[in-house]
Amino acid sequence: MRIWSLHPAHLDRAALVACWRETLLAQAVLAGRTKGYTRHPQLERFRAQADPLASVGAYLSSVADEADARGYRFDRRRIIAPGPPVDVIPVTDGQLMLEWQHLGAKLDQRSPTDAVRWRASTPTAHPLFTVVPGPVELWERAI
Repeated sequence: MRIWSLHPAHLDRAALVACWRETLLAQAVLAGRTKGYTRHPQLERFRAQADPLASVGAYLSSVADEADARGYRFDRRRIIAPGPPVDVIPVTDGQLMLEWQHLGAKLDQRSPTDAVRWRASTPTAHPLFTVVPGPVELWERAI
């Protein structure tokens, strides 16, 4: 499961679709609708929030916004709690850079056009996250 800390605009089509699907799975875990992935480390940052479902709903809403901007149709009815804005979640600059390099390697392999765009840009965080100084997050598994 990869719930990117990066802004969805950085993701290629395959990563954006996978992010949507995997975050829907995370939402199902947080809602108690599935028994799988309950201990997945990336869920820690959502579980630590006052309203985990609202936080994951805000995350999904931003992914859907990016899909809309590209002309894709993600079914927003699948977002359990799309409600009002929630508090931003801190993410370390070390985590953001790890994900940035991971995305670049993936783009080099599967999407040369997107890899060119990636090289010409700098990483920004998903709107739900605010970047703080620090190393790779403790919940991150080796990529």
